[in-house]
Amino acid sequence: MEANKPQRVAIVTGASRGIGAAIAKRLARDGIKIVVNYAGRVDDANTVVGEIEAAGGQAVAIQADVSVPVQFEALFDQTIAHFGGVDILVNNAGIIQPGLTMLTDTDDALFDRIIAVNLKGTFNGMRSASKKLRDGGRVVNFSTSVRGLALPGYSVYAATKAAVETLTNIFAKELRGRNITVNAVAPGPVATELFLKDKTQAQVENLAKMPPLERLGQPEDIAGVVAFLVSSEGGWVNGQTLRANGGLV
Repeated sequence: MEANKPQRVAIVTGASRGIGAAIAKRLARDGIKIVVNYAGRVDDANTVVGEIEAAGGQAVAIQADVSVPVQFEALFDQTIAHFGGVDILVNNAGIIQPGLTMLTDTDDALFDRIIAVNLKGTFNGMRSASKKLRDGGRVVNFSTSVRGLALPGYSVYAATKAAVETLTNIFAKELRGRNITVNAVAPGPVATELFLKDKTQAQVENLAKMPPLERLGQPEDIAGVVAFLVSSEGGWVNGQTLRANGGLV
């Protein structure tokens, strides 16, 4: 941390497990105060907080369903009350269809839920950030490399992420004059509980072989990309989507 500069504060949504937990722990190691947001897994969120604190960092777990606007607003307000402000928003929370679900087999409830969390949840976060993020801040959204691959079975999920990329690019321009960067990260297959659920071993092995590096990504791979984007070194990257997928697409 630079001398005489206050410690920055980051909200990481969906940070009780997987990529979100890895991001929270990595940013904490970089000297950033962390809000570990969770929807329902309070024990997992508290475990992440405990790991950050055991390593000498500062963190607190705050519950909010990102798809509900008033809860996202409250997440910002509680963070400001606890840490004094917000400098970084990582819109990591997201859901995916079970296994491979073709468009024709996607019912209304599944469609609405994916839209609510992935698209509206990200929108809710950016709208709150526009009012409450401190100048000089960072917003990192999450897309997916499936958008480039256009794999059957991922239509609605990929569509929400394509929309997130568009919001990212335009929102960066709308924040002109505040020295806030807005970018998105588009991971390829990452070995998380969310990714592995409802997939056969053969499907997992096939996806792992697709990148030229011939492995699944790890949550720490993605956390390192986010750490770069929120750092001073990443300050000239703005309005972009960075594909982190081992060369998959």
